[in-house]
Amino acid sequence: MSLPRYQWRTLSTVERQELMQRPAVRSNTRIAADVAAIIEQVRRDGDDAVRALTATLDGVALDALQVTAEEIVAARDALSDTDRNAITAAIANIQRFHKAQIPAPIRVETQPGVICERIARPIEAVGLYVPAGTAPLPSAAMMLAVPATLAGCDTRVLCSPPRKDGSLDPAIVFAAYAAGITQMFKIGGAQAIAAMAYGTATVPKVSKVFGPGNAYVTAAKMHVAADAAGAAQDMPAGPSEVLVIADAHADADFVATDLLSQAEHGADSQVILLTDSAALLESVNSAIERFLQMLNRSDLIRAALDHSALIEVPSIDDAIAISNQYAPEHLIVNTTNARTLLPKIRNAGSVFLGSLTPESLGDYCSGTNHVLPTYGYARNYSGLGIDQFLLQMTVQEATPDGFATIGPIAATLARLEGLSAHALAVDVRLAQAGQ
Repeated sequence: MSLPRYQWRTLSTVERQELMQRPAVRSNTRIAADVAAIIEQVRRDGDDAVRALTATLDGVALDALQVTAEEIVAARDALSDTDRNAITAAIANIQRFHKAQIPAPIRVETQPGVICERIARPIEAVGLYVPAGTAPLPSAAMMLAVPATLAGCDTRVLCSPPRKDGSLDPAIVFAAYAAGITQMFKIGGAQAIAAMAYGTATVPKVSKVFGPGNAYVTAAKMHVAADAAGAAQDMPAGPSEVLVIADAHADADFVATDLLSQAEHGADSQVILLTDSAALLESVNSAIERFLQMLNRSDLIRAALDHSALIEVPSIDDAIAISNQYAPEHLIVNTTNARTLLPKIRNAGSVFLGSLTPESLGDYCSGTNHVLPTYGYARNYSGLGIDQFLLQMTVQEATPDGFATIGPIAATLARLEGLSAHALAVDVRLAQAGQ
């Protein structure tokens, strides 16, 4: 197939906006109503509701929802040594990068005798959702489990949709267990989010839910996050996407496969190439058609390519400006001296520099997290890191000398705001100290 090709300089402002528009997210009143009904059913009937919904929506009848120790061993044995070694190697890299993110406590004496601190505490209970729809995602299990474990969250619950035989994908089970998860449940969709957010007799209640998912999972996360009795969510989510910036020196095969690898996530994924080279644009278009013949998910990819684009821009600086406005989930910079462009990049979930850094590395094993803001949310959200599994708490302490100095300031400011009780709380202490 031939992808649409455009010249940025010939497009009007409206045409440029339309070209960079994401595919419409399936978010409508029907989905919201269906999700609300599922959540209410799970809140009311607990495990019975989860089993009934799993039978109806997934076509799987389950006796037990939790993955047993025996099933964990069986999952390990179902994988080859090569598979297990790849998973454990990836986990080690993810651990190294995320361990470095653990914040050091801060202690500052803002004035003599007045001590202020900022310390971190793990969220006590977290829920991790790993999709397994069109493809099982053991990589998502690693990306969620590693920071949750390193942060020290006491309760770490993982849910993933069961296969038709009632088991979880063995790679997901092994990856989760190897990364520190022992409580795993064969639950998918909105009912999984509801079970974790509100708890059932079997599934522990959590304080925050993490992980990607389809439109129903996304709607469920938003629903429970809006309920004080539910659970917070990690970040807004939408279809996956990549934007590639490439110059005339880029290898067309590299660029084409980067675009195809992201397009295979789903029909609603979007891939965009920005290049200052008309020759590269044509070569990439030809390479895409050639590689498409080799891929097992070519129908999905073709659907995604229908709303993707190859765009010729006047310069690489123009490409960076367009990318900053688009705020891609993944940004690949395949140019000469790519690192020199990094200071100009403002909005992106994760950046891949140079010709030998395909997005696949970040998806699996470089060490960075692949749970990222999509749909333009990279303008105001960060990708998943260990900080999202921690609560930052401030502490303050005043000595007698410190209070004698700072107390009158607090009392004066309280009176400026007309809050006499605030001032009184200071005044009675100053009076007792003879101030």
